[in-house]
Amino acid sequence: MRPSFHMRLVNGPFDDPCLFLSFAFEKRAFLFDLGECHKLTARDLLKVSHVFVSHTHIDHFIGFDRLLRIVLSRNKTIKLFGPPGFIANIEGKLRGYTWNLIKDHALILEVSEIHPGVIKKTVFSCAHGLLPGVDAPNMPFYCQIVKEPGFTVYADILEHKIPCLGFRMEERFHVNMIKEKMDALNLPSGPWINLFKKALFEKKDPNTPFYVTDHQQYPLGELAQQIACITPGQKIAYITDVIYSEKNRERIIRLAKGVDVLFIESAFLHKDKIMAEKKYHLTTVQAGSMAREAGVGRMEVFHFSTRYMHAAQIVYQEALDAFLEKECNQNRLNSGDTILRNARKISSPIPGT
Repeated sequence: MRPSFHMRLVNGPFDDPCLFLSFAFEKRAFLFDLGECHKLTARDLLKVSHVFVSHTHIDHFIGFDRLLRIVLSRNKTIKLFGPPGFIANIEGKLRGYTWNLIKDHALILEVSEIHPGVIKKTVFSCAHGLLPGVDAPNMPFYCQIVKEPGFTVYADILEHKIPCLGFRMEERFHVNMIKEKMDALNLPSGPWINLFKKALFEKKDPNTPFYVTDHQQYPLGELAQQIACITPGQKIAYITDVIYSEKNRERIIRLAKGVDVLFIESAFLHKDKIMAEKKYHLTTVQAGSMAREAGVGRMEVFHFSTRYMHAAQIVYQEALDAFLEKECNQNRLNSGDTILRNARKISSPIPGT
């Protein structure tokens, strides 16, 4: 199965949080957090349509200026989501510059601020000097913040001594194109594939005529039966900068339940859990145990304290041990092969780990 989207942490485990999610076969991408992002090319950033910011501490938000500079002259709309105070944070960033030469630019920033039970929204546009426009009507907030035909993004409010958002993105289902059957019908690759998938996500009438080319037309349902295989969609979650508390634990497990990949901070070794509590961060064991309880397919840990700069492998291993604890205890693992097989559930960019 070819995935519908690809994810990568932009920076190393000791650097600013920033997750780049790009859609296959589309010039489109999402960002989860917006820390230092110079490793992303201008081409990458020009794909960004949505930005999901957990909170606006500098290491999660410093990249806003670079994103803005890259997209400023483009005809596009970017939707940004953040916690209470986010609209004022964006406005403060924008007021730090002089905007007398942008009236002809078409960039629009739609900024949504997530509160318990309500989403507040304001639009900033170049046409109005990037000053806050008329506030849009408040929307009710029941965890869902973005819904499109192919996927939904959810958020919940967690605690980091300030409100901090956790996110979950869920593809409705995955459309796998069967190349051999496409070849048998002499169907070429091309933009029609995305239009075909979009029609399926939008539940269009199976009898709707669908044009592959000007000379190749099929009923949508018949074409789907011949060349597509429908499988469960991808699911990911993103959690960072939270204290380990019962309230946070319940919400994190709910957000991460059954996801294919959980991106979760692992700031401190468990021996330093007192320090973690004081700084409102997670330890390796706390991150790994919640990932295990949520039944995630793979865990990617990041956002390590720089005190472990020369001990990254220990941080990864302790998180992995916590993630696999239940399975290890149940099966009393004696097989090195089994350990290696389970170890693939966690990703590590450190050679040899």
